[in-house]
Amino acid sequence: MTKSRSFSQAARGLGISGSLVSRHVAELERDLGVRLVNRTARTVSLTEAGTRYAEFAGRIIDEIDREEEMLRGLRHKAEGSLAIISPKWIGSNDVGDAIVAFSTRYPKIHIRFEVGGMSERTYDFLDQGFDVSFHTRHVRDSNLMLKKIADLKFALCASQTYLHRAGEPAELADLSEHDCLVNTNDPIWHLQHAGHDVHLKVSDPVYSSNSYQTLSKAARAGRGIGLLPVRLVAADLADGSLVDVIPGCVVPDRPLYALHSPGGQTLARVRLFLDFVTDWFRRQSAAQTPTRPAAQVPGQAKSA
Repeated sequence: MTKSRSFSQAARGLGISGSLVSRHVAELERDLGVRLVNRTARTVSLTEAGTRYAEFAGRIIDEIDREEEMLRGLRHKAEGSLAIISPKWIGSNDVGDAIVAFSTRYPKIHIRFEVGGMSERTYDFLDQGFDVSFHTRHVRDSNLMLKKIADLKFALCASQTYLHRAGEPAELADLSEHDCLVNTNDPIWHLQHAGHDVHLKVSDPVYSSNSYQTLSKAARAGRGIGLLPVRLVAADLADGSLVDVIPGCVVPDRPLYALHSPGGQTLARVRLFLDFVTDWFRRQSAAQTPTRPAAQVPGQAKSA
């Protein structure tokens, strides 16, 4: 804090007129009900109350300066706290794994990670104290910063055991005659067949759950046909325990987005986290591209 010995000197430092400085001081004295400054034709000096108030103001200004310096430093340091929320199904799997890897790589960043309990309103995560929110649906709120992290692959698949017992569906209409496994948070299957988008709502699933892990176990056990994240069933697709059903049916990728607060520069730890998770998903995708055996016709033996 720069100190001045006269109103005119203070005015020059502030870039305003001396009369304006004098008026501000007079207004402050009226508000406080005490005289802060002794004025004579030749000098200006502080009263006892003025000296006390000046020292108080100096402490406040110094504290503000220190706090601003600390906040400016947060933009450049990979440390501090980071609060993240995610839908349960992917937070318990891919996103959760990526966050553990990030926390191991940057131990000075303290993570708070919650899965589930997300609001329908995309911006509510900020009011709940979170820095980053993951979503697997398209987000329309333009007031938030949005980063696409990855494309999530899904497969419409079943076990060989189930297909040998129930037969293999030849087209999407046949699914109504089959046992289906459905995630209660994603009850509509978005598919493409013969160049057309198909939005299929399974009306009477034989097994439903809000956990894709549970649904993948049911599929392996031969309970029915499920629309499942490829990363959860990659090994099963690769070794033929699960197989794609309905030749020509395409399952569109599902986007994974990360939302964070707008305004100013992104904090270093948020920017670092988003870049790390994006790279993590890219590396996982490259490492887990299974060769999927086609579904066999019931009764047909495997090739030697």
